Amino acid sequence: MTEAFYRQTDQTTTADGRTLETFASSHHTASPWGAEIQHGGPVAALLVRAMERLDPRERTRITRVCVDILGAVPVSDVRVSAHTLRPGRRVEQLAATLEARLPDGTWRTAARATAWRLATQPTGDVARCADTPLGPRESDVDGLAGFPVPESWHPGGFVAAATWEAVHLGTAPGEPTTAWVRLDVDLVQDETTSGLAQLIAIADAANGLGARLDTTRFSYLNTDLTLQVHGEPVGPWFGMAAETSVGADGVGMADAVLHGADGPIGRVTQNLLVERRPTPS
Repeated sequence: MTEAFYRQTDQTTTADGRTLETFASSHHTASPWGAEIQHGGPVAALLVRAMERLDPRERTRITRVCVDILGAVPVSDVRVSAHTLRPGRRVEQLAATLEARLPDGTWRTAARATAWRLATQPTGDVARCADTPLGPRESDVDGLAGFPVPESWHPGGFVAAATWEAVHLGTAPGEPTTAWVRLDVDLVQDETTSGLAQLIAIADAANGLGARLDTTRFSYLNTDLTLQVHGEPVGPWFGMAAETSVGADGVGMADAVLHGADGPIGRVTQNLLVERRPTPS
């Protein structure tokens, strides 16, 4: 990886002792919905990075992350801080906040996250996966061209910053779209991206991968994502089996089973605001 979603430009300590890091956002962060707003994946990954660096210790790992996106995140400078909500030796809750710089120079809180960090111990003798393995990657599988990518989507940004290998498109209800995905740029310039940060960046694409709506007629904005990980995420390739459900009153839910090289490792869910696009007059 030679490029990055973000470049760190500053690091300070706040009055209450928190580390506050500022980053310049690159064009790789852009969302398919528009080149001027960020995809939720890099935003979620930056929040995870901050929490992973908060008082880390051996034989623990983050196992659940909930991210709330409070509004469109512009492709601009962002700053992130993290703190401990509930300290504990075996169970610990963490939190992180991301602010975006607005055109007038002020800062707006754009996303928040919480995470549970649990103590680990050997349980290989009782290890069990409730989900069916996705199967091994195939080197000759068609890439992004295998997906019906909407013409209205921004062709660059996050979509172009990853390699996509389609496995199955999925059509009937309950039949997920499956693919293997690899990030092709680092999260932060000159840093190695953790497996969890890679995974959550990819997992935020579940609503796009498993979309069942015509984007010329509907938009389906996700307000959040919840990542639950029972297996340790080891990249660079992660699989997703994604499907979307849409209710009768404009509310949807995207969910996906997440896979590593050795099988299922977790799930992600997203809350969706489903809206009809205005009909051209």
